[in-house]
Amino acid sequence: MDMKSNPRPGVSAPSMSDGGPVRRLAGRVKRVFNIGRPSKEAAAQPGAIGEGATDAYSQERAMLRNVLALRQARVEDVMVPRADIVAIPENVSLDELLNVFRSAAHSRLPVYGETLDEPRGMVHIRDFLNYLGSKVQESGEGTAKDGSPLGHLGSVDLATPLEALGIVRPVLYVPASMRAVALLRRMQATRTHMALVIDEYGGTDGLVSIEDLIEIVVGEIEDEHDDEEDAQVSRVDDRTLVASARAELAEVSSMLGADLSRGHAAEDVDTIGGLIVTLAGRVPLRGELIAGPGGIEFEVMEADPRRLKRVRIHLPSSERRSRRQKDQSLEAPQATAPNAGAGTSSPEPARPERGVPASSETNRR
Repeated sequence: MDMKSNPRPGVSAPSMSDGGPVRRLAGRVKRVFNIGRPSKEAAAQPGAIGEGATDAYSQERAMLRNVLALRQARVEDVMVPRADIVAIPENVSLDELLNVFRSAAHSRLPVYGETLDEPRGMVHIRDFLNYLGSKVQESGEGTAKDGSPLGHLGSVDLATPLEALGIVRPVLYVPASMRAVALLRRMQATRTHMALVIDEYGGTDGLVSIEDLIEIVVGEIEDEHDDEEDAQVSRVDDRTLVASARAELAEVSSMLGADLSRGHAAEDVDTIGGLIVTLAGRVPLRGELIAGPGGIEFEVMEADPRRLKRVRIHLPSSERRSRRQKDQSLEAPQATAPNAGAGTSSPEPARPERGVPASSETNRR
C-alpha cells in the first residue's frame, strides 16, 4: 500500500532540532540497525567513508520519512485481513497445535471459541514448548550429568486439549480506525505483541502484530524461515500481465499504463482481485474472462469459492484500441445531432412578459 509521507494539513512536521518522539524513535532505529556508523573494514578503505556516509544519509532520510508515515497510518492500513488469519480453536489437541505451528511458521497463534468472532486470546510457541519440557522432566526415569531429570516425549499426552493447559494469553482489541503509532505505544505499555481488529459489530476484521507496525519504518522484515515471495505483478509480453489477486491497484496501473483506480467499481477496493469481483458482481470461476475498463480483460487463473488468487490481464491490441477510439469519435457527433437540429427549427412565438400588455391581435386569439 502506498503510505503518504506528507503531514496532515494544519500539522507541522517536527524539526530535527527538537527532542520529540519522532527524533527519539529515529535515533533508536539507527542505533539498532547501526545506520550512519561506518564499519571498521569500511573505515580502513580509502574513499569508502564518503560513499558509506552518503548511502547511510539516504537511508536515514528514507527511514525518517517512514517515521512520519507511521504517524499518518491507521491500523486498517497494516492489518492482516481476516481471510489470511491463521488461528486455532480452544479445544484443539496438542498434536494438531504442533502441526499448525510447523506449517504456519508463526510464533503466536490466535485462539477462538466456536468461530473467529469469539476470540479467546493467543498461544505463544514458547509457552507451548515450556509445557512440553516440563512434562518430559516430570516423567524422568533417570538423571543427567548436571542432576536434572531425564525423560522422553512419549510420556506427553498429545491428545490433551489446549484449553486444559492454561497457557492462553490475552490479546488487544482495537478498531480499524486507530492510529498505528497509538497501537505501537499500547503494545509497548502492555507488553502484548498481538492485536485483533474488531469491527463495529464486535466481529474479527483482521490481525496486527508489532512486527507489522515496525515494518512501516524499516521495511519488510524476513528471517531464516521466510521463503522468497514471487513478484505481485509480472509481465509476460507486451500485452499480457500476470498478477496476484492481492496486488495493489496502483502497482498494476503503473505497469499497465492505465489508471484502474478510477470509476465507480474501484471506489471501495484496493486490490486487483477486489476490482474484478466488483465488476463481475460475484467471485468468478477459474478460466472466466471479465471485461474491464478501456477494453482490458481479466482472466481468472486461480480461485476458490471464497476469493481470487491469481489473474492474467490482457491489454487490448492496437487494432482494437484504434477501432474503439474510432467508434467513440463517431458516437460524439450523433449525440449532438438532436441539439443541432433543434437550432434550425422555427422559433416559437415570443411570449409577452409579465406586466406588459399583449397586442390586440393576440387578445382576439
